[in-house]
Amino acid sequence: MKREHRYTLRQLNLMVKDAIEMQLPDEYWVEAELAECRERGGHCYLELIEKEADSNTPVAKASAKCWRQTWQMVQPYFERTTGQALHAGMKVLLKVYAQFHEAYGFSWIVSDIDPTYTLGDMARKRQEIIRKLKEAGIFDLQRELCIPLFAQRIAVISAEGAAGYGDFCRQLEDNEYGFRFEVTLFPAIMQGEQVETSVVAALNSIYHHVRDFDVVVIIRGGGATSDLSGFDTLELAENVAQFPIPIITGIGHDRDESILDMVANTRVKTPTAAAALLIDNLLQVLTRINNAQQRITMAISQKFATQKARLDSLQTLLPVLVQRFLSNARHRIELLENRLPAATERIITNQKHKLSQIELMLQSYDPQVLLRRGYSITLLNGRAVRDPQQLKTGDIIETRVEKGIIKSTVQ
Repeated sequence: MKREHRYTLRQLNLMVKDAIEMQLPDEYWVEAELAECRERGGHCYLELIEKEADSNTPVAKASAKCWRQTWQMVQPYFERTTGQALHAGMKVLLKVYAQFHEAYGFSWIVSDIDPTYTLGDMARKRQEIIRKLKEAGIFDLQRELCIPLFAQRIAVISAEGAAGYGDFCRQLEDNEYGFRFEVTLFPAIMQGEQVETSVVAALNSIYHHVRDFDVVVIIRGGGATSDLSGFDTLELAENVAQFPIPIITGIGHDRDESILDMVANTRVKTPTAAAALLIDNLLQVLTRINNAQQRITMAISQKFATQKARLDSLQTLLPVLVQRFLSNARHRIELLENRLPAATERIITNQKHKLSQIELMLQSYDPQVLLRRGYSITLLNGRAVRDPQQLKTGDIIETRVEKGIIKSTVQ
């Protein structure tokens, strides 16, 4: 067998390098999704992937690198424009050229990144989430709630020890009105890929004690605006939108609202602004109470003034009224005095007449009158005999007539 020419691995790789550089001499804009993104030694190492639209099955993969000198220029511009850092799952448009190194193999070298492409993809995803929330009828649920008048029991979701949380607490404690708040921290990761799961877990913890709180405040301070992607997720938005008490967000950024801001009851820019909102809420309540107190005091004063005026008027009229009453009383007494003799005489005459009639009536019932008329009365033991059956043989009876008494014995 004839021995063919042999190459060392380095020689073969150099041939591949030359072929790639000859066949792919230009730079190319490529659309891809980031499967991985990490920094090391000032360089950025990327794993690119392309998936089928329907099944998300990978159809292409490649490695890419952005060397330190390029990365220091494109990273700040990308994050400033998009408000996010490069992270797994993000769609990007990269300007690359092919490079094959005999020791490290093939890689695409990134010379530029177009942030507007990523912005468009982010906007599309945000609009899709908003559409789903509105179709489910929960997008505006939080805004139907009202922050309670006396909102003093505050559940806070924030990173433990974060500067923003400290600023929030100091703002509440040092308020010039002396208002007192009860703040309970529910720690959560507020930047990076774990934001969604961590904040949702904190909301679940609050929900188990929801009667102990008036509002929930989600705050974040001190982090980069590039770490806000975790607040633009469907699951977090659904949990916030359907939470039973008002949620205030102050996650510290000036760009367009995150989806979390959109579905929350109230959105402010910073943790201190969230504290100022709660203080102002109590101040408005205090102002309403003071105004009501003033109105009540004024109404009572007016009532007292009205009653005093009436009393003063009565005090002035009282002597006149008393004098009039006494005059009327005297007049009535005089009339009665004039009428009394005639009335007395009339009463006496009437009574005399009645007595005469009674006397005549009594005379008609006098037994002596009946005896004089020829009647007699038979008595037994002093009682009138009305029925002969009352008598027995031997009874002694008396018969009274006009001129005497006849005693008889019954036989």
